[in-house]
Amino acid sequence: MKFSKATNYALHTMLMLVDASPIKPVGVQQLAESQGVSPTYLSKILTRLVKAGMIESVTGANGGYRLSRKKDDITFLDIIHAIEGTSSLFECDFLHGEECLIQTVMKEAEEKMEWHLKTTKLADLAQNKTTV
Repeated sequence: MKFSKATNYALHTMLMLVDASPIKPVGVQQLAESQGVSPTYLSKILTRLVKAGMIESVTGANGGYRLSRKKDDITFLDIIHAIEGTSSLFECDFLHGEECLIQTVMKEAEEKMEWHLKTTKLADLAQNKTTV
């Protein structure tokens, strides 16, 4: 199982925004340079985070992005769902009844992973971080 690079950039960007001033937005250029990614690519990721209601875009000369939700309310799972969507990681392709034993095991594993990601908040991570 592997998350996309977009998810990696989204998680790192959100961690930077958690650390940033809630008043002064952070420009896309600064966010992109800190991760070594193109501003165009990061803008597409930021658009998804805006649509998910986690950040807001501020226009103008001093514009950029800032959190639109309280940092204590943003979880890893929120960010992953904004980028990857909410579909299951595993779907059984065989037509052998209502409950596939393999599907059941995979679903349980995914639920445990989602619980961990849902209970891990960016604000908690930001308090303990040494580097982004």
